Amino acid sequence: MSSPKADYLDLIKKRVNPGEYRELHWEGGLKDYLELIQDHPLAVRNAYQRLYDMVLSYGSEPRPDVGEDVAHYRFFDDPMDKGKDAIFGLDGPLSELVSNIKSAAYGFGVERRVLLLHGPVGSSKSTIARLLKKGLQAYSRSREGALYTFGWQLEPDGPVDLCPMHEEPLLLVPQPARTEILADLNRRRAAEYRLNVVGDLCPFCRWHFAQLLEQHQGDWLKMVQHVRVRRLLLSEKDRIGVGTFQPKDEKNQDSTELTGDINYRKIAQFGSDSDPRAFNFDGEFNVANRGLIEFIEVLKLDVAFLYDLLGASQEHSIKPKKFAQTSIDEVIIGHTNEPEYRKLQNNELMEAFRDRTIKIDVPYNTRLTDEIRIYERDFSQESVSKHIAPHTVEVAAMWAILTRLEEPKNANLTLMQKLKLYNGKSLPGFTKDNVRELRNEARREGMEGISPRYIQDKISNALVRDSEPCVNPFMVMNEIEEGLSHHSLITNEDVRKRWRDLLTVVKEEYEDIVKNEVQRAISADEESIGRLAGNYIDNVKAYTQKEKIKNKYTGRDEEPDDRLMRSIEEKIGITESRKDDFRQEIMNYIGALALEGKKFTWKSNERLQKALELKLFEDQKDTIKLTSLVSTVVDRDTQEKIDIVKSRLIKNHNYCEICATDVLNYVASIFARGDSKESGS
Repeated sequence: MSSPKADYLDLIKKRVNPGEYRELHWEGGLKDYLELIQDHPLAVRNAYQRLYDMVLSYGSEPRPDVGEDVAHYRFFDDPMDKGKDAIFGLDGPLSELVSNIKSAAYGFGVERRVLLLHGPVGSSKSTIARLLKKGLQAYSRSREGALYTFGWQLEPDGPVDLCPMHEEPLLLVPQPARTEILADLNRRRAAEYRLNVVGDLCPFCRWHFAQLLEQHQGDWLKMVQHVRVRRLLLSEKDRIGVGTFQPKDEKNQDSTELTGDINYRKIAQFGSDSDPRAFNFDGEFNVANRGLIEFIEVLKLDVAFLYDLLGASQEHSIKPKKFAQTSIDEVIIGHTNEPEYRKLQNNELMEAFRDRTIKIDVPYNTRLTDEIRIYERDFSQESVSKHIAPHTVEVAAMWAILTRLEEPKNANLTLMQKLKLYNGKSLPGFTKDNVRELRNEARREGMEGISPRYIQDKISNALVRDSEPCVNPFMVMNEIEEGLSHHSLITNEDVRKRWRDLLTVVKEEYEDIVKNEVQRAISADEESIGRLAGNYIDNVKAYTQKEKIKNKYTGRDEEPDDRLMRSIEEKIGITESRKDDFRQEIMNYIGALALEGKKFTWKSNERLQKALELKLFEDQKDTIKLTSLVSTVVDRDTQEKIDIVKSRLIKNHNYCEICATDVLNYVASIFARGDSKESGS
């Protein structure tokens, strides 16, 4: 029996909002617009002010762990597209970028510069530019981000010739009156930056303005009756307010791509190639007016293009062929890689361009959790058909971060420890100030190393291999190592060797991770660990209060069991000389929880939990006999216990049957070698 047919038209009708359409396509006369901006003064913001408010509209939060003036701007999480272009771990560079946008919005001089994103390949420069363009387009469709342009209606009910550069309607107002209007608008709002509409009409609108003013014998009020104001929706696809320019073959590209060109078919109609109606104001600078223009690989531009770029940034004007300087209002953002920037520094002829750029370094991630998020977005269990074993993405990200870090000057600090400090882990003897000092002393950290794209490629390679249904860390590390032999960006054999050596460091760290994980799975008997914890706390309480403890079997009062307490404390490196301090610390911790009305459990204190788990593991590992896994014969009792551990790995740590078996075999081989390190060391 077939199901009844759905009414698709009714479904579509529910998703269509005519009221929203009318709001987004508002149209009126100049008089209507002048009334509208009294209620919504921000409609007349310039491009930098609109961009700054757009970023702030999504909120922010301070990041004192990164720097005093660093904030995390939620806009860069890509809320418009559910995180598709989210940027992870670059709060420092992004804060610097937003600070420069703010300075430009306030009119402090940065608005006359090119914002140049500079960094190694794959460091998110293009993504930052793409996010800003995407954000502006979405913001222009919101009430807070509304902006307007105008067109010319020469005959009643006739067609409207829109301004080809989507200019601000206040440019139609004579300068003295415009100044007074802006002063009044600034009085109506509490924002710190001041609204200021500068510049003149484009040649096309100047021609219509002059012709209509002459037609009405200088009566400005009658002239503007031909003006129709419309809501402006920025759109890269429609080439409205968002432009992108990419260098191509010099023989097939000239500066008219930036400033527009003559429409030769219209010369016969209008009689002159200097008539603005016979000119296409469709260069990237023209279409990006009121919004943003992105220059891809800006330093590969021919010198002729750079002259246009200098004028656009410094003077806020461009020079279309056959016409006078034409005002523009747009954010100019470019990006380039390191080799191109070094060429710029060594080229004396480019001094003027260097002087008009603000370089913002966009390095690679140096924080492990943020690097992991990059790969988890691309290789989530929802997007790939194979199971990815725990820590697979983590070890790949770990190696990537290590290639980007500089060797610490502190001889007592390893590169892996430095990675952990950067990732927010506490290490004895290191404070947050020490971590900031580590970051400050690094000269080029994050500007060199492996690109995230390389890691993405190698994880992809491991995933497409048909032989294995589950991808584990060793498969990815093998792919990484094989790829180093012919990596196109490695030109120095010392670098190749260092990166291979770092793989060994990562494998050792992974060994410790899975040993601890299996140990936790073995000691995950909560009833047993709860009894052990209760026994320990009873003894610690008696010890710190100098009391005796009753033996529950004999009923006699006895001295606290120091051997039991030490067997637990030693697991986390508590020495004999520090045992009193540690025990008092535990009692103080329990007391503090009690004052807050909270109950202490063995999971409350992270250090004590680790010590208890390691103690229970030590007590139980001989009964489970993990080392027997590497032999061909496993007795039934041992197999049952191993199956319990395996089920805990699957349930608690996201392993599948295959990778749980693999990791148990691997850890068993470590114990069989007899070279495992003490986890507390």
